[in-house]
Amino acid sequence: LVAAAAAMGALSLGWFALCLGVAVAVDRGNFKTCEQSAFCKRQRAMKAGQSPYRALLDTLELSDSRVTLQLINDNNKVHLLLELYRLQGNMTRVKINELKPLKPRFEVPDVLIADPPTEPLSVVSRDENGVVLSLGDEARRLIVSAQPFRLDIVEGPQVLLSLNSRVTPMLERALFSLNSLPMSAHQAPDGGSEDDNQPGLWEETFKSHTDSKPNGPTSISLDFSLPGVEHVYGIPEHADNLKLKSTDGGDPYRLYNLDVFQYELYNPMALYGAVPVLLSHNAQRTMGIFWFNAAETWVDISSNTAGKTVFGKMLDYVQGASETPQTDIRWISESGIIDVFIMLGPKPADVFTQYASLTGTQSFPPLSALAYHQCRWNYNDQEDVRAVNQGFDEHDIPCDFIWLDIEHTDGKRYFTWDPSKFPKPLEMLQDLTDKRRKMVAIVDPHIKVDSGYKIHSELRSKNLYVKNKDGADYEGWCWPGNAGYPDFIRPDTRAWWASMFAYDQYEGSTENLYTWNDMNEPSVFNGPEVTMHKDAVHGAWEHRDLHNLYGFYVQMATAEGLIQRSEGKERPFVLTRAFFAGSQRYGAVWTGDNAAEWDHLKISIPMCLNLNLVGISFCGADVGGFFKSPSTELLVRWYQAGAYQPFFRAHAHMDTPRREPWLFGPENTALIREAILQRYALLPYWYQLFYHAYLTGQPIMRPLWVEYPGDASTFAMDDQYLLGRDLLVHPVTEEGARGITAYLPGQGEVWYDVHTFQKHNGAQNLYIPVTISSIPVFQHGGSIIPKKLRIRRSSSCMENDPYTFIVALSPQRTAEGELYIDDGHTFSYRTEKKFIHRRLTFANNTLTSRNLALDSQFSTPSWIERVVILGAQKPNKVTLRMADGAESSLDFEFDTAMSVLTLRKPGMNVGADWSILLQ
Repeated sequence: LVAAAAAMGALSLGWFALCLGVAVAVDRGNFKTCEQSAFCKRQRAMKAGQSPYRALLDTLELSDSRVTLQLINDNNKVHLLLELYRLQGNMTRVKINELKPLKPRFEVPDVLIADPPTEPLSVVSRDENGVVLSLGDEARRLIVSAQPFRLDIVEGPQVLLSLNSRVTPMLERALFSLNSLPMSAHQAPDGGSEDDNQPGLWEETFKSHTDSKPNGPTSISLDFSLPGVEHVYGIPEHADNLKLKSTDGGDPYRLYNLDVFQYELYNPMALYGAVPVLLSHNAQRTMGIFWFNAAETWVDISSNTAGKTVFGKMLDYVQGASETPQTDIRWISESGIIDVFIMLGPKPADVFTQYASLTGTQSFPPLSALAYHQCRWNYNDQEDVRAVNQGFDEHDIPCDFIWLDIEHTDGKRYFTWDPSKFPKPLEMLQDLTDKRRKMVAIVDPHIKVDSGYKIHSELRSKNLYVKNKDGADYEGWCWPGNAGYPDFIRPDTRAWWASMFAYDQYEGSTENLYTWNDMNEPSVFNGPEVTMHKDAVHGAWEHRDLHNLYGFYVQMATAEGLIQRSEGKERPFVLTRAFFAGSQRYGAVWTGDNAAEWDHLKISIPMCLNLNLVGISFCGADVGGFFKSPSTELLVRWYQAGAYQPFFRAHAHMDTPRREPWLFGPENTALIREAILQRYALLPYWYQLFYHAYLTGQPIMRPLWVEYPGDASTFAMDDQYLLGRDLLVHPVTEEGARGITAYLPGQGEVWYDVHTFQKHNGAQNLYIPVTISSIPVFQHGGSIIPKKLRIRRSSSCMENDPYTFIVALSPQRTAEGELYIDDGHTFSYRTEKKFIHRRLTFANNTLTSRNLALDSQFSTPSWIERVVILGAQKPNKVTLRMADGAESSLDFEFDTAMSVLTLRKPGMNVGADWSILLQ
């Protein structure tokens, strides 16, 4: 161990403890605070005041697609270029860069799905003080104030959002290179002469690591004021509440992808992923800010009343208010340009649509990926996998995937198998195929430096590794020992990586083997903050410019590899730990290395809600907690919660006791089985939600305010949520709970307990007694949800099974829903329009199914075996009418006490047109 510690150099105490199998809390000393980050400290020290920036109105140029205008820093006379775009879909883009940069600044590639289409801007008025531009709507204007420079977006008399209203400096510039002139020539961020001895401008040290900065200080900053706003959300990933807190008096929220060992809760420390998207919401409007920058970023949030600031006093005067709530946001990034998309809503759904139009929608996964996953670091060998596979059948518990962590490889050489523990991977995978199950194997992006290892040899011979500042291949310490890191920013590296998933390259792989990308922040055990040095080099760019993109590109290349191996026919499934804006296009995300503690169960809800708000719907947390060992009560409650989150996987650390669902006694096995059975019964609804997320960008797991935007009591609520519009879930997350209080929203609406069919009025706090078997879930009155109640060993075994429709009537005795079906795994729904998409409606005592995709071509033997109508009245007879006019009577049962009507075996094909009449 002493030798290993010496080899790892600056390996952190936390990671050393992990290697020893010891679970300890995060060592905060391994990760920077703002005070320890030179650019954050400098920028944050500059308080609001007189800005040196002035708009040169005589430089304004107007074209069909944009307005350009020069800004000048009156202290150092540096000119900036301001670009303003009015985008289709009620968005505005603002870009600020140096007019004549000494060296180009990094602009993020590959994240936007296309150049956003623009609409013309027009000048409404101008004078020596500023310019007023029309944003299309007669009432909506973009006001450019000249001195000091400021932008305001207004709608009628209301100011929606202001940029640079707190007049803080925006952009640092090192006017001269270090080698051309003495240090005294360096320029301060505010334009004044910089003290030669101020640390962190051209070199920065953290612990034992020195970060060289050949380009000098290049940070950027911009503030936004949101009048009338008290609630803001997003900017994952942080282990914190749904509503973002004020950072006054503490650290800003940090966005910098890091491998944080056993992270703490309820603080703004950076975690594994970074999506620089913030949403604001009040009862009148929802908006979004997309800060398009991949460098290390800090976000300050200040909540106050506008009457406390000069700008606020002006706003109060204009709007006639005395105390207008306001939230101020300040973004600070280490490098790059200012490039921001302002999404003006006004409804929550509009913001989701706007953001999806920029970065794409959630990928549509194979149906099996929405089922249950069983994982552990590590299943020991093929016999262990066989036993776990058999154990699910012996205990009558469905499962679709068994996962293998790093120990399955030959000495942590990815794309290989341990020859003694997994000597016959094809045989193992065939055993899973025989049960219609699948496997996921881990493929991490750190590559063992070993001349006998094909992957390393090809990367080195093709010169595809990231370089260090001196031009040699960058190497760091990770699971294999000394490792290189492929330069995924390069398209040729990504293409090569994708080719490695071909069946003739990845020996022992088959079509039922999928992939997990871990450690892709990237994790470097002996690097600064357990990650890559910022002065590592990717072609023309330093790692500091694009750090938060690394995991995005790893998942992109992996997903492309899984698609290519099937010649473009099969949908991939790739789980990633690190992510960025746009990662939703490539697969799923999980919340990383959590712990078997009740607070970690609770925090999984707001963590996934914030991910859903910024486009990443396929999210989940390790069921049971990765570190430590859960009590049986906690484990059961976690299964119950996980069954109602989009990604449902149990996972555990290698030093925890085994945790398969049947190891905790018959009673607990039954409780866990029931939670998993509920997941499988709802797979048709989950699949439909994912299809809609893929089509529209709407989140799957939603805070209540998304559907009830005017209900202020929901704005900070994060212990319950909606799945789509129609299921409300309030997991039990308190130890020893005897009851929970669920808020059922909607004045004049009703909700039905999905287990008892008891009806409850909306707009109330409902106390619900609970036992260890309780999973409080409610179906919205006015909805129709498809289910499958014949649960088998895997989702593939249920492919052609019959459907049950749960029709929950509104107080107006209406309901609607949808049904989506395809083959569950290929792209034929897209390439050949092979799918079924139907609208289900109940009105005037008639339940009707009609085709929403007249040009689609798909058939299924699945039929309808049951219709359950909640809130019904007893009919005299029930008649089935087919599209050809044929009619038949249906048998029914009516529960008078619960007002539930059940129609058994109506028998029609789910793809047919039909109506059921209650008479």
